[in-house]
Amino acid sequence: MEALDPFMRQALAQARQAVGLSEPNPRVGCLIVAPDGRVLGQGHTQRAGEAHAEIMALRDAASQGHPVAGATAYVTLEPCAHHGRTGPCCDALAAAGVAKVVASLADPNPLVAGQGLARLRAAGVEVVTGPGAAESRELNIGFFSRMVRRTPWLRMKIAASLDGKTALDNGASQWITSEAARADGHAWRAQAGAVLTGIGTLLEDNPRLDVRLAPAARQPDAVVVDSRLETPPDAAIFIPGRRLLIYAAVQDARRQAALEARGAVVVCLPGAGGKVDLAAMLRDLAQREINEVHAEAGHKLNGSLIRERLVDELLVYLAPKLVGQGRQMAHFGPLADLAEVVAFEFLSSRMVGPDLRLLARIPGRDKF
Repeated sequence: MEALDPFMRQALAQARQAVGLSEPNPRVGCLIVAPDGRVLGQGHTQRAGEAHAEIMALRDAASQGHPVAGATAYVTLEPCAHHGRTGPCCDALAAAGVAKVVASLADPNPLVAGQGLARLRAAGVEVVTGPGAAESRELNIGFFSRMVRRTPWLRMKIAASLDGKTALDNGASQWITSEAARADGHAWRAQAGAVLTGIGTLLEDNPRLDVRLAPAARQPDAVVVDSRLETPPDAAIFIPGRRLLIYAAVQDARRQAALEARGAVVVCLPGAGGKVDLAAMLRDLAQREINEVHAEAGHKLNGSLIRERLVDELLVYLAPKLVGQGRQMAHFGPLADLAEVVAFEFLSSRMVGPDLRLLARIPGRDKF
């Protein structure tokens, strides 16, 4: 594999600083480099509605008194070409006199989709694409998923014993994994647009589903699959200032009014068997600009999501403990043949405290 240009590597490091901050916008970094190799300015995408990476880099250069005429801008995603919450970044770079733009890859947003690169070329700016493409795409897997598939990237987090149990038969699960694993899990929550759970987990554990054990520039939305609208209005999941979406399969005006009075958004999407249409729910979340969904649910909802082939990736923490009889990671099946198994491929493994963290992905699921 060809070595990555150090300037693009630095731009990617900037992009990583936008994780958990820029949603629903992509995580983008920009580095402006003089012809003699001096870094003139750098920046990353800010909160939605605030400056994009290119603008932050131009401002950084200006704050240091560095003119950027004739410089090269390394950008981890095509500069935008439309008026959304902010103005077009391609025009800002051209107006500043940048001579060359090295972009990792084209923006999949139909409002951009090559137009930013075309306008730069039309303005006389040399454009090169490709360096850092794989890294940038992986960093923005949820954004690409929402733009191309029209559905968020769904990551399922599971904390289990070595024999694959997430709780005792009586439901007790706190805590199978270590404090270090829980903190690491919160860091993954922080990068998601929404944290998803089911009504079973809500009633048994009364979780907040917020980010407390890791730094967070913003709190992800909370999503509850609650077919019969059984969410208690006094549940801990109601946090002021955070969007809470409750997906139901039945209409119940009284219960819906009580939940909406607490600030929840209730969406009725009935599916088969009196359950929520989970595929429709994910499409609805994409329309609400959710890039990544981080699922932390019980074995029933986990099983439904896996059975319907809606899970893209697994984040599994295995504690070095044996539980014996207990609740499994996901309840689905039984399968009639091993050919029917849901297959994943391991992407990484590492120790987190005393626990083993595994990241696994459906083969080919990211090829969109």
